[in-house]
Amino acid sequence: MRPLFRVALIAAMTSSCLGAHAAAERLLPVTTSWIGNTFGFGDGNWTQIDITAIAVAPDGKVYTDAPWDEAGAEASVYQNGKRLDIAGDTHGWGNHGGNAIAINRRYAFLAVQVGNEKGRLVGEGLWPAKGQQWFGISRRAIGNLKPSVPFQSMAIQAHSRAAASFLTVNEVSVGTPAEIGGLAASETTLYASNTSHDEIDVFDAETMKPKTQWPVHEPGRIALARDGTLWVLADTLTGQAPRAEHYSIEGHRLEDALPLPPDSVAVDITVDKDNRILIADNGPRQQILIFSDANGHGRYALTATLGQRGGIFGGKASEIGHPRPGRFNGLTGVGTDAAGNVYVATNGIGPRLLGTGAGLGAVLQSYAPNGDLRWEVDGLLFVDGACIDPGRPDSVFTGNKRFELDWSKPPGQEWKYVGFLSNRFKYPQDPVFNLDGWPGMPVARRLAGHTFLYLTDMYADHLKIYRFNETRDGETAIPSGLIAGHYRPVDKIPNRPPNGNWIWRDANGNGQFDADEFESDTTAVKIVGGLGWWVDTNGDIWRTSDTSGILRLHFGGLDRAGNPIYSFANATVSPMPEPFSHVRRAIYMPQTDSLYVTGYTNDAGRQPGVSKEVGRVLVRYDAWSSGTPVKRYAITLPWDSSNRPLHLLASLTVEGRYIFAAEVTGTVHVYDNATGAELGVIEPGPEVGHASGWVDVTNGINAHLRKNGEYIVFVEEDARGKVLMYRWRPQ
Repeated sequence: MRPLFRVALIAAMTSSCLGAHAAAERLLPVTTSWIGNTFGFGDGNWTQIDITAIAVAPDGKVYTDAPWDEAGAEASVYQNGKRLDIAGDTHGWGNHGGNAIAINRRYAFLAVQVGNEKGRLVGEGLWPAKGQQWFGISRRAIGNLKPSVPFQSMAIQAHSRAAASFLTVNEVSVGTPAEIGGLAASETTLYASNTSHDEIDVFDAETMKPKTQWPVHEPGRIALARDGTLWVLADTLTGQAPRAEHYSIEGHRLEDALPLPPDSVAVDITVDKDNRILIADNGPRQQILIFSDANGHGRYALTATLGQRGGIFGGKASEIGHPRPGRFNGLTGVGTDAAGNVYVATNGIGPRLLGTGAGLGAVLQSYAPNGDLRWEVDGLLFVDGACIDPGRPDSVFTGNKRFELDWSKPPGQEWKYVGFLSNRFKYPQDPVFNLDGWPGMPVARRLAGHTFLYLTDMYADHLKIYRFNETRDGETAIPSGLIAGHYRPVDKIPNRPPNGNWIWRDANGNGQFDADEFESDTTAVKIVGGLGWWVDTNGDIWRTSDTSGILRLHFGGLDRAGNPIYSFANATVSPMPEPFSHVRRAIYMPQTDSLYVTGYTNDAGRQPGVSKEVGRVLVRYDAWSSGTPVKRYAITLPWDSSNRPLHLLASLTVEGRYIFAAEVTGTVHVYDNATGAELGVIEPGPEVGHASGWVDVTNGINAHLRKNGEYIVFVEEDARGKVLMYRWRPQ
């Protein structure tokens, strides 16, 4: 997702180039909407996709930091439910965000990273040498985060201002962890947790020159108390729970102690106006723990909490996964303002992202002193698609969330977030947490009276399968099956066979990968080496191989635990259909016994430097199951690999009377299902700033025909934390 400068360029190119290819094509009349983000980008705003650290000003402005936001909002400012500002120079040209932020009256101090894009960026003092990476601190002005504030001299050249405003704390080999784990600032002094060096580094806030340092084991977040002393979270990297330690301004350890619960996982700390200490606990409690020292003698006690115990996973079994105020999910930050309001950041997993890439959805909330929710902003989706729940036509699944839609509301307001599907406490082996960087593109099917969710990954290597049990697990998607391609992407799966190309099914129903639940391929069937996955409405799974034809895993009913049964023994392989030399996608429609195949032919072949695309030709075959399929039509698909941005298709789907196919830039081509004729294109409207991010996955589009004749088309929009939703009534 992060090739050299791609996002910054695509953001500009997409908005300016959308419509260029459609100028000669009919633009279909659609209503543009979206799900998953508070802001749609119609006014230029969006909520970032991850928040791993916050700092709160006395007036209630919230300053954020995170390692990555696809459109460059790693460090942003929010207040009263609105986004006010974005920092520059945290994205592209080797720049990345970080996991810590602090403010004083003049400056915001951001933990950031600087790389060299595998040695392609060269400049002494501007970027590290090839093979090296910098972790440090960037300084910005309060009131305008976009430009950085230099504190050292540097020759005037491109990017020198950002470099002159960056303090290198650690220079390490690429891949070596050396992040700044926490920051705190007074008007004169900046404190930084040099976590990997087991020390607190102290700098002059104006000159950024070192003042002193003192040892703390694996320090993390820092809170500056009103008396100038510092509270520091220690032991933040080891397996044991972090501790809160108290230090004098000179770095002497004080005797105060916080009686943290034994199961707590403290990830952030702050001190409010009443000198209470607030801890963001990302353990099973999922709460803000509030400690008070009633007598002022350092004898702190847990006197209050904010949020429901268990967070989003608390309450009755049927309530698990339901997001509501106070039901926190993956705490990353806590802060307070001068009025006593509390601000809480979550991302669905916590500051340690594990295998979730950019977290599992950013939520920033403000609570009044009495605990009532004041405001909230959401950036819930990244590299995500959407599909209608076949059992509930007003319900939508994404990779690990569920939304309900009110079709009567205006664009961007139809959606309501109602379910978080990944329960890391009950099902810690869920592949969402250890298989790839994002949950995956959803396909929901109703089989044998039950709903199942199938997820394809970004690179189409494997297929994840989930079942549901609402009375026992609420909204949780229970790991049910996994069909693995190549070995490397699944190397963290417990008890896996020594190579890829296997099937796992949760035979005992415990949601864990037990050793006796795997089936390795001992036949000529091969799952590896393709891009296309499709699950038809009968439950059969279709898998394309670039050069070996089309694999079909037949649905074998449900086992005793309620899992769909798939086996290599119940599979068929169809040879490469004429006229293809490479097959990229195969979509089967049981109602008409039709197979839609895309790929390359000898006359329209592959070209180097392009990946994840559908190919250059689409053919519809009827009577596919007869053994003598009939070619109904062939379509020459859009293809210009020399154009920038690329002019070719990334994903397609079939629904009702139409074929919907998305270009990598987001333009959707609509074809008549009966004849193959192109009818026009769909493009993002003013509701989303006429802009789309890169469609960078193989299954990035889905469609649904409502009973009233309206088509709903969902398209991945990874740039700004949402999924595009088009509403179209054919004329």
